Amino acid sequence: MTSIEHSVRPERALAVGAHPDDVEFGCGATIAKWAAAGTVVDLVVLTDGSKGTWDARADLVALIARRAQEQRDAATVLGVRDVHLLGRVDGELAQDLAIRAQLCALIRTLRPDIVLGHDPWHDGRLHPDHHVAGAITIESIVAARDPHFFADQGLAPHRPRAAMLFEPGRVTHVEDVDGFVATKVEALLAHRSQWRSTMRIADEHDESQRARFAERVHSVARLAGLRIGARAGETFRVIDRV
Repeated sequence: MTSIEHSVRPERALAVGAHPDDVEFGCGATIAKWAAAGTVVDLVVLTDGSKGTWDARADLVALIARRAQEQRDAATVLGVRDVHLLGRVDGELAQDLAIRAQLCALIRTLRPDIVLGHDPWHDGRLHPDHHVAGAITIESIVAARDPHFFADQGLAPHRPRAAMLFEPGRVTHVEDVDGFVATKVEALLAHRSQWRSTMRIADEHDESQRARFAERVHSVARLAGLRIGARAGETFRVIDRV
């Protein structure tokens, strides 16, 4: 299931999520583990998170600003170097050349060994942005490695050694994240605007609800860890030689 190659810590990593908090849910413990060991991690969020509320009367401009700050706060918890917000409208993400060029330029500039992102081939994923974000990530990796894609950028091509796709439709690798799930939970809880809708924390003053959310995250990690005989894990589909 796991491989020696992908248990080796990368020097540089780039994680790409559709929305604020997606990276934390998908690979937050892996990022925390790598960053603690010295990996330089950057994080990209493709959309503005403007649909991330159940309040029909919400001030969406204020929500966008709040979610951006929450993402920066969560990234700090994980040890991420920088957050890159591409600002597409939540729920309207599209596989167009403009966003592919943006992400391609980031890959060429940051030169990650590993790119992490949504698995675009997960049939059961409901949110369309997650599928599209995964496809954009794969397309941008392909573009970044070939000098004839977006040659006007004036950036040297770069080929990561692998893509690690979270929310995997097929698990081919489990990262041992024992000792880092609590950090993942802390980073997720930095997204306070999502407590009610995503994390089922209806009362922010009720510590038991936060504890139940934390236990759900730990439970998922324990189940993943069982695949490789570890106490906690995060699952991925790995694509080598991207």
